Amino acid sequence: QLQASGGGLVQAGGSLRLSCAASGRTFSNYHMGWFRQAPGKEREFVAGIWWNGSGTYYADSVKGRFTISRDGRKNTVYLQMINLNPEDTGVYYCAAASSWISLQRVEYDYGGQGTQVTVSS
Repeated sequence: QLQASGGGLVQAGGSLRLSCAASGRTFSNYHMGWFRQAPGKEREFVAGIWWNGSGTYYADSVKGRFTISRDGRKNTVYLQMINLNPEDTGVYYCAAASSWISLQRVEYDYGGQGTQVTVSS
């Protein structure tokens, strides 16, 4: 029900914009988030946005470089990433959660397939 896209291979310092399209239902009442998982590491929280878009929260490692947004009409969530570095490499997933705290703990109600982001040095 959630499909991430927009990943790819980019050089350090480059940018990417990820999209998360929802299908089958609306997620307008859910907080939305992005997670990532690097090889050999646990999935980690990257960014989250409140159900009504009134607030956002970012992991310290991406603050000032990543921006999460949502378009209710398109039922889509975005993650704009700039100034990428090799440590940002991983599979990026989007998810929907009814609990804001749970979202930050990488716990969610709905998830989906991720998109690979690879940043070369």
